[in-house]
Amino acid sequence: MQSHTFTRLGYWQESIDSNVAAAAAARRQGQTAEELHASDYEIYAYLQTAQDEAAARIVNALPQTASRFDPKALLIGAGPPSAGYFALAEIPARFALERHDWREAERLVLSETPFPYANAMTWFARGLGAARLGHAAPATEAAMALRQIQERLSKANEPYWAQQVEIQAIAVSAWSALAAGKKEEALRQMELAAHMEDGTEKSAVTPGPLSPARELLGEMLLEMNEPTEALVQFEATLEKEPRRFRSLYGAARAAQLSGSGDLSQRFFGELLTVCARSDKPGRPEIREALEALANRRPIE
Repeated sequence: MQSHTFTRLGYWQESIDSNVAAAAAARRQGQTAEELHASDYEIYAYLQTAQDEAAARIVNALPQTASRFDPKALLIGAGPPSAGYFALAEIPARFALERHDWREAERLVLSETPFPYANAMTWFARGLGAARLGHAAPATEAAMALRQIQERLSKANEPYWAQQVEIQAIAVSAWSALAAGKKEEALRQMELAAHMEDGTEKSAVTPGPLSPARELLGEMLLEMNEPTEALVQFEATLEKEPRRFRSLYGAARAAQLSGSGDLSQRFFGELLTVCARSDKPGRPEIREALEALANRRPIE
């Protein structure tokens, strides 16, 4: 899939175009797992460019697509059943988290699959959503479920996915700690998750983490009124995940709050370039970027 390369470079429209074609071809050939896999990459690109209405159409079509998904069908295409299960879990989770819709994330319905790491996508989104809303009990439940999945994966000799799920569990626990006012513990755990994720590589089954750990660390530091440190984390995320919406916005906001006006303008400008095809009026972050650039001072 060409979109794997486009995704790693942040070429979002190219990724959209290639995945629209890939999903259509897979649908014609009855390869539903491959169609779901392409749709996962497609919605990721839509969400980075704030084309949320197009992303919503993919989410809304999932029940119909899932009705055609037969994991026991003879495998002809490149997408195995695991890719289909993974996309079915990841697409709605990503749609909620990328838009910071914490209530939607917390309410996601878990569909058990034969692949524990796919189930973990839903638990992570639910846990993070609950933690960001200050709902301690469901956040704790999600963190415990993720730990149990990690143990299952470890016993099944799947070290890569066991580590990925461990990172998710630590991140949910970190935000739960922050909601409980335990700032030092929250920061320690989120730093641990970020360090662990730095040492891993992305699996081809996914376009990227649901929420990169360093991005979450940057957002946590902003919550703690530490914009200078937050900026470092957002910039580090952008090195690994180029042109990500949430990290571009986070970097712009962090630079603005730390008094780096020119740098903030640059990040806001890049965000608007990435989101040239965004919905109108679209996300509040887009409107904020437009206002920031409209009010910039001329260079003397």
